[in-house]
Amino acid sequence: MSDNPNDPIPFRPYVPGTQPLNDTPTYGSTRKRHPSQGLIKLPHTITETTGPQFTAARYGAIPDLSTACGGQAIGERIIVHGTITDEDGRPVPHTMIEIWQANSTGRYNHPGDTHDAPLDPNFYGKGRVYTDENGYYKFISIKPGAYPWGNHYNAWRPNHIHYSYFGAGFASRLITPMYFPGDPLRELDPIYQCIPDLAARERLVSKFDISITEPDWALGYRFDVVLRGRGATPMENN
Repeated sequence: MSDNPNDPIPFRPYVPGTQPLNDTPTYGSTRKRHPSQGLIKLPHTITETTGPQFTAARYGAIPDLSTACGGQAIGERIIVHGTITDEDGRPVPHTMIEIWQANSTGRYNHPGDTHDAPLDPNFYGKGRVYTDENGYYKFISIKPGAYPWGNHYNAWRPNHIHYSYFGAGFASRLITPMYFPGDPLRELDPIYQCIPDLAARERLVSKFDISITEPDWALGYRFDVVLRGRGATPMENN
């Protein structure tokens, strides 16, 4: 390996079992989404690889999901922070992160969600933040509730927040969920369990962080993301 820090670093491929399996019988939707024939290669042109530019100037940050319409959302207020890095620990700066989640009762503010839990008029469940020059991000929200999802008898999704990361263009978008520590539903959830490797699954679980917790106001959690390589965070679209 070269001693020059500017030389390209060889790509470290994913370790088998550390990313979600396309075909997971216990997760019913994979039967519809897993291709039965070979994939068709679509060449990327400059349009897909260099645009659009996702900047805070064009797409404003929405770092506080816990308030809407001038009111405070119901539920346990939380602060989530962390870093985005590559496989060698180098920060990935100026990355747009989209966030979406259910409210504290386990319902999404979306017409397609027919769960009979109540909606919260002060919680939209969506936000947007950007990493700084050190790959660091932070946002405020409400801890989401569990909800039924019909995959099997008595199926409930664990508490989780969805993340979407955008690089230089649409073709570089990555998606992953963040789970919470101590949630017993993870061990019963086919989506979480479709990652065979236990250590890789646990990369999706945030850690309670007293250093970011604010007295009398909000609990803090840390969720660090590695975009690729042998220690990569599992992604839904790999």
